[in-house]
Amino acid sequence: MEQLLFPSAEPAASPLDALIFLDTETTGTEIGTDRLCQVCFLQTGEIRTEFFKPPLPIPIKAMSVHHITNKMVADKPAFIGSEFERDLQQRLDNGILVAHNARFDIGMLETEGVRVGRHICTYRVAFYLDRDSKMPEYNLQYLRYYLDLEIDAVAHDAEGDVRVLYALFEWLLAKMRKEQPGDAEAIEQMVAISAQPMLFRKFNFGKYKDHLIADVARSDRGYLEWLLAQKQKSGEGDNDWIFTLQHYLQK
Repeated sequence: MEQLLFPSAEPAASPLDALIFLDTETTGTEIGTDRLCQVCFLQTGEIRTEFFKPPLPIPIKAMSVHHITNKMVADKPAFIGSEFERDLQQRLDNGILVAHNARFDIGMLETEGVRVGRHICTYRVAFYLDRDSKMPEYNLQYLRYYLDLEIDAVAHDAEGDVRVLYALFEWLLAKMRKEQPGDAEAIEQMVAISAQPMLFRKFNFGKYKDHLIADVARSDRGYLEWLLAQKQKSGEGDNDWIFTLQHYLQK
C-alpha cells in the first residue's frame, strides 16, 4: 500500500529527506529467531506498508499484540527477495533509519539480511532530553499520550506506530533545535546519542526503586558493586546498566 501523508509539492532539499521512519511487527521478540510479518516506512511524505508471510507460524501471543494472523499472511510474499526489501535496502544505504527502541527493529531487519547503518533511536533521544527525569516511561504509546501528540493511529500496527513515531520525532526535533544551530546538526546529535549507552539516573526496580543512582552510590556502594557483577554475569544485553553502574562507581 502506498499513499501520501502530506501534500505532494516538491519540497526544497532538506536534511530531513534522508530520514526513514520505520516500524515492524514480528512473530515474537527473539532477535535472530523471530521474523517479520509487517513492515511500514515513511520517507519524504510517502508511506509504504506491506504484510509478509514469515518462515515460521505466528504464535497466538504475538497475534494478541498486533492482531496479524497466519490466515492474513497465508498468501503474502516472503520478505526476503521481495521488491519491498530491495526498495527499503536502497533507501537505508543512503539514509538514516528512525525507529523507537531501534535496537529491536534493526535486529529484526538484520535477521532478514537487511543492512542498517546510521540510525536514530527516538527512545534514547527522549531519555537524553528528559534531563530532569520528568517522564515516567519512554515507550512509544506512553509518550504519545503523555506528550498529547494529536495523531490518528492504531497502536501495535506498523503503519499506526510509524505515524506516532513521526509525531514524536517532530516533538524531539523541536527540543533539539534549541540546542543545535540547524536541522543537520540536530540530526547528527540524535545519531550520536543513539549510538551511545544510556546513562540511567534512577533505579526503576529493586529495593531502591525511584531512588537516584548517585545517592545510592554514596549510601550503599556495595549494592552497586553487587548489581554490576550480576549484570555482567547475565550476558542478556544489559550494556546500558553496565555502563551506568561503572560510571557511578568510578565517580
